[in-house]
Amino acid sequence: MRIALIHALRHSPPSIEAAMARLWPEARVMSLLDTSLSEDLAAVGHLTPRMTERFLALTRYAIGTGADGVLFTCSAFGPCIEACAEAFAPIPVLKPNEAMIEDAAKYRRIGLLASFQPTLDSMPAEFPTGVEVVPCLIPGAMAALDAGDGALHDRLAAEAARGLAGCDVIALAQFSLARAADGVAAATGLPVLTTPDSAVRKIRRLLGR
Repeated sequence: MRIALIHALRHSPPSIEAAMARLWPEARVMSLLDTSLSEDLAAVGHLTPRMTERFLALTRYAIGTGADGVLFTCSAFGPCIEACAEAFAPIPVLKPNEAMIEDAAKYRRIGLLASFQPTLDSMPAEFPTGVEVVPCLIPGAMAALDAGDGALHDRLAAEAARGLAGCDVIALAQFSLARAADGVAAATGLPVLTTPDSAVRKIRRLLGR
């Protein structure tokens, strides 16, 4: 099986590649990175039809290389990825957060931690009705990663997570945040869900592996 990973942030590949190696080592992995997607979204402030066209082109290319499934890793582009999933069915095309949302929906009050504001703008609406989502932005965390200071990023994530201590579970909204999972769990004493682990388990299940 070949799985295509498509990224819009340069910090996303390490966490999903590690999850693939740990949870599905037999799969062959290919990665595509286009950082201009996240840069353009941050500049424009909303998704556009042109962005959807770009996602369709990336998916078409990935499938053309022989990919059996496609996993996107930037959670701010849900509608674009949904368009790809519809266009290329029955090949599995997954949003980065859909599997984690399914796992988190077993809880009543979910703390949603993110370091990228557009993720918090779009992702809460993807949770099912009947659960309470408490969004929390981590100021400075993305800048710390951009500067190469992973330790500061992880510390800021743990500090911000303390404000979600009244929740039942913490959901880390971005692939780049998975590295902070242990610190967040230690700071809150709560179970922590990460998008990479949930996503790998789901795409493997969908492909019957």
